[in-house]
Amino acid sequence: MYVFKKMLFILVFGVGLIIQAFAQQPSEATQRLLERNQMFEPQIIEVSENVYSAVGYQVSTSAMIVGDDGIIIIDPGITTPLTENVRDAYREITDKPVKAIIYTHAHGDHTNGASVYYSEGVQIWARSNYGSEAKLAQDNGYVGGVRPSNTQGFDLLPEQKIGIGVGIPPTNRPNLGATLMADGAEPSQVPPPPSGTIEPTHTFDGERQILDIAGIHLELVKAPGETDDQLYVWYPQGRVVFAGDNFYQSWPNTYPLRGTARRSIRDWINSLDSMVQEQPEVVVPGHTTPMQNAVTVLSNYRDALQWVLDRTVEGALDKLTADELIEYTRLPEELADLDYLQDYYGSRWGTVRDIYAQELGWFDGDVLNLHRESPMQQAQRVVELLGGVDGLAIKASEALNNGDSLGAAQLADAWTKLVPNSAEAWSIMAEALTIIAEQTFNAPARNYTFSSANRARRVAEGLAEE
Repeated sequence: MYVFKKMLFILVFGVGLIIQAFAQQPSEATQRLLERNQMFEPQIIEVSENVYSAVGYQVSTSAMIVGDDGIIIIDPGITTPLTENVRDAYREITDKPVKAIIYTHAHGDHTNGASVYYSEGVQIWARSNYGSEAKLAQDNGYVGGVRPSNTQGFDLLPEQKIGIGVGIPPTNRPNLGATLMADGAEPSQVPPPPSGTIEPTHTFDGERQILDIAGIHLELVKAPGETDDQLYVWYPQGRVVFAGDNFYQSWPNTYPLRGTARRSIRDWINSLDSMVQEQPEVVVPGHTTPMQNAVTVLSNYRDALQWVLDRTVEGALDKLTADELIEYTRLPEELADLDYLQDYYGSRWGTVRDIYAQELGWFDGDVLNLHRESPMQQAQRVVELLGGVDGLAIKASEALNNGDSLGAAQLADAWTKLVPNSAEAWSIMAEALTIIAEQTFNAPARNYTFSSANRARRVAEGLAEE
């Protein structure tokens, strides 16, 4: 056994060299995510006459509309220090006072900077169910989350942090790494600064609310999608729609891996269709840069979601399981190659699985899933097939050496369950997950996998010191 352990440590050291090679030669997934970050250099973009968008200062996109005697701010941002930078940039355009603030929804990355703009008399608008997602989590007892790893990259090593595909990495702007990131995600281990969110002073219950403030005519429109309290802002004079988080340049995050209130794909599609019916020329996303040809862009976004929904239902009726539906719901060619429909942040595969789970429940029709063994029983079955723990260890090592990182991780997972004090098992798990993470294109899945690898590595190091 001593000789085997020594050989295994040599193998793991060799795998470490493989990991270094990956770091020197980034995978296509890593390269694409790095290229995406070029979008987030701080800039103020003139969207149309008197309409401006701040991109790259914060993880979310903020907007300003200049009126006759004041301005309206849409989604002030994530922290007061970062929002102050945006405000200063806006002040180079106009020194008119703030007359109103609009929240497209209650996620902190869109609201926490409100105190920078607020003064007595400023109207703050939102829907009447503002904050419904957080309230539901609180009512259900899930505040703080239940996942052991972070999907936004807060708990990653600096060299592992790239970004979430629709915003800047958590270390690229001061104070960002200690705050709530996009999509209302859980905080990092660093205590966040005090929230600058101010509760709405005005809300609306109906489908549409007309505002006339500072000579600016706006329409706030009910638009459940990423959150149930979502709205979009329609500015007819400039033909601009401010989409909130119902649109950004990525496949929508219809199912956050961190866990949250269920998101209705059908509502999301209807809200996108409502925006299309406005016939806008420009769409300002909740994250990423504004886009021209808004009708085409939003129509494609809507149609892609509708395609996945329809194919999921069709395939389910044909008795396909959720796993089989991933292939069945591939987008048609005219949509598949569009950059703003790639899996930077949300994922098509996550959407398919969530549609299935929401509408049909956890059972996928496979009879064996009615009789599942516990993880420990499954691990014991694997080790018996491989002739004992030593055989399992050899196969896990061989899989890692042969480039089968997923197979190595699956075998190492069984190994750690059966021999939880094995430093070698945890080390192979860590190295395999590191390779998988580096080759994962979807940013939240990548972050979660890197974080899991780091936890496994810490366990291995702790056991090796004993």
